[in-house]
Amino acid sequence: MSEDWERHRAFLAVLREGSLSGAARRLGLAQPTVRGRIADLEAGLGVALFTRAPDGLVPTDAALSLRQHAEAMEIAAAAFARGATQGAEVAGPVRVSASDVIAVEVLPPILAALRRRHPRLVVALSPNNRAEDLLRREADVAVRMVAPQQGSLVARKIGAIELGLFGHADLLTGRALPATIDDAVAIGLIGVETDNDVVRALRAEGIPLLDKDFAFRSDSDLAHVAAIRAGVGVGLCQVPLARRDPDLVRLLPDRVSFPLHTWVVMHEDLRTSAPIRAVFDALVAGLQAYLATAG
Repeated sequence: MSEDWERHRAFLAVLREGSLSGAARRLGLAQPTVRGRIADLEAGLGVALFTRAPDGLVPTDAALSLRQHAEAMEIAAAAFARGATQGAEVAGPVRVSASDVIAVEVLPPILAALRRRHPRLVVALSPNNRAEDLLRREADVAVRMVAPQQGSLVARKIGAIELGLFGHADLLTGRALPATIDDAVAIGLIGVETDNDVVRALRAEGIPLLDKDFAFRSDSDLAHVAAIRAGVGVGLCQVPLARRDPDLVRLLPDRVSFPLHTWVVMHEDLRTSAPIRAVFDALVAGLQAYLATAG
C-alpha cells in the first residue's frame, strides 16, 4: 500500500476519532506514527488539517473539504484489497460482523462446524450493533437486522427472528402468569437506559413503557439475556434462543411479538472468493436452521 494512502488513512482515522490516540488504536499503530503521517500530509499539502482543543483535535475547513476525497481513496483501496482475496482455497482470514446477541449466542456453533470442514479458515468475529461498512472492508460478511441500503452488496434474507417476552421459571414460581403488561411490570421488567427501536415499536403497539417501568436497565442486549436467565426480571429475548433453555417461560405471546428481519450480506466483488463465499453460505444455512427452532 502506498505511503500516500497510509497518510490519508491516518487523516481519516483522526477525523473519525477526534484524537491521535484514538486514531492509533483504530489503526493498530503507535501514536507517534500517526502524528508523523499527519505532519507529512500537512507538509505536502501546505495547510494545517487540525487544531488542538481541550478535548482533542478539531478539523480545519481544509480538512473538512478533503474528507470526501480521502473517503473515495478509502473505498478504492478496499476494492483493490478485495481483488487480491479471490482464490479457490477456503483458507485465510474472513471478518464477520453481527449484533452482540447473534455474534455471541448464535454464530459460534455455526463457525465451529465451518472450521471443522475448513481448518485453515481464520474467522475474525466482531460483535457490534453498529452496521459496519462493507464497502470500506470493515467486514467481509455481515449479519444485519435492517435491510442493506448500500449498492454493490449481495444480500440474502433469512427471514424474521421473533422477539418475545420471557421470564425464568424460578422467578415465576408461586405467581400467576402475567395477563397484561402491567402484570409483567409488577414482576420486574428488564428494559433500556436509552430508547431504542424495540421500545419505540412497543409504544407504537399501544404499550407506552416509561423509564419508571423498568426494574433493571441496560443498553446491552447481552445483559438483557443474562438478566432473564438469572431471574432478575422478565424481558425480551429472541424466541429461538429462549427455546434452548427449558427454564425460560414465554409470557404474553399474543401481546408481545416483534420480528427482527435478518439478512446475511457481503460485497458483490467477493462472490468469487472461496473463503468468504464459504462463510456467507454457512451463515445463511446456520441462521435458517436457527430460525426454524422457533416453532
